[in-house]
Amino acid sequence: MPKSVFTDAYQALLTTLVAARKRSGLTQVQLSEALGKPQPFISNIERGIRRVDLIEFVVIARAMGADPKELFAQVMKKLPKSIDI
Repeated sequence: MPKSVFTDAYQALLTTLVAARKRSGLTQVQLSEALGKPQPFISNIERGIRRVDLIEFVVIARAMGADPKELFAQVMKKLPKSIDI
């Protein structure tokens, strides 16, 4: 069984976050500065190397100027019907 970071479900989260960042017009550097983190922090999230917890998701969404609930709804629409953990 693959690690959950590499599942289709987790990929749905990552593609949603990357698309939201690009829609916001922010680069990885700009987003990382808004979060007070180094740029590799964002790169590692977007490449699936570093997992995002729920609180981080909310903070990242807000830093991009997105509503966390709306962004999560986008993730939910992309999730496969069956998800293993």
